Amino acid sequence: MTLAASFEIEYLQYLKPDGTLAAPLPAAVPNAEALLPLFKQMLFVRTFDSKAIALQRTGKLGTYAACLGHEATHVGIGASMQPEDVFAPSYREYGAQFMRGVRPREVLLYWGGDERGNDFEGPRNDYPWCVPISTQCLMAAGAALAFKLRGEKRVAVATCGDGGSSKTDFYAAVNSAGAYSLPVVLCVINNGWAISVPRKAQTGAQTLAQKGLAGGLACLQVDGNDLVAVLEAMRRAHERARNGEGGSVIEFMTYRLHDHTTADDARRYRGEDEVKAAWLKEPFLRLRKFLTGQKLWDEEQEKTWVEECGKLVDVEINAYLETPVQPVEAMFDYLYGDMPAEVLAQREQAIAAEGRA
Repeated sequence: MTLAASFEIEYLQYLKPDGTLAAPLPAAVPNAEALLPLFKQMLFVRTFDSKAIALQRTGKLGTYAACLGHEATHVGIGASMQPEDVFAPSYREYGAQFMRGVRPREVLLYWGGDERGNDFEGPRNDYPWCVPISTQCLMAAGAALAFKLRGEKRVAVATCGDGGSSKTDFYAAVNSAGAYSLPVVLCVINNGWAISVPRKAQTGAQTLAQKGLAGGLACLQVDGNDLVAVLEAMRRAHERARNGEGGSVIEFMTYRLHDHTTADDARRYRGEDEVKAAWLKEPFLRLRKFLTGQKLWDEEQEKTWVEECGKLVDVEINAYLETPVQPVEAMFDYLYGDMPAEVLAQREQAIAAEGRA
């Protein structure tokens, strides 16, 4: 038999679920102290997430996609990027966006139905939230092509879910990235469920990482609940991209501990035992154990920081709640460059209906 090709997918893990090291700290993490600010950021994200859900439950926010269980993957992705890079998210990567400079009030505005939440004050070149599944991967590939044509040392990073990796948009991005050797990192956040469709039902691939092989990209599978592994995987991918060696597909293995969104009830399609098992591997617990073992964290520090996180998030919530509602004509003003006459007439009618003609 003549072998045409063969491949292996490396699995990356440094912190085991019990908080002990599975391997020495890699180049991305020079020492344990470097993890402390990111751990605190993970706790901030979890605090924000719980308060956002409470807002939705009390009718002060629209449908919201929780990120519970994804904190290490999200924060690690954002922490690995440079300010000049471009991020193309899907719709729940708040930890990455906060690291990029997006404000929590902007997240709340978006889920409150106000598109001004997509007009980030911080990362002006980052893409808005993308609910159409995996189309953001093509946006990132396009941005990466622009970087290459301009000779810029910048990287485009996109995130999608396990379900998103089955979309043609994802495969088109992989093909483009390989054909043009683009500086792009496609992050597949495998949380086990594409809404109610389990991972095993949507693809026959052994790993989702290997989908990048078809495009000639570097591929890696990572314990997405291990912040250290996330940082190291992203370091490798960014190094390749900035050195002109092309793009990467990284599969981050994690678990969605909450419902898909607040409009979902995951109890209808997954068992309680599965969720309980996932809680034993969640990212916050293992990193807390590691930092505590390193004498870098304790209960008193956590109590103080949790209180501070609550205050910081409350400031953002109040800013969101106090934001004036846009006038009705905004739905027309920001949709057209040159407004058609019939639409202009509708705009005037909408204003008149409010008695402001």
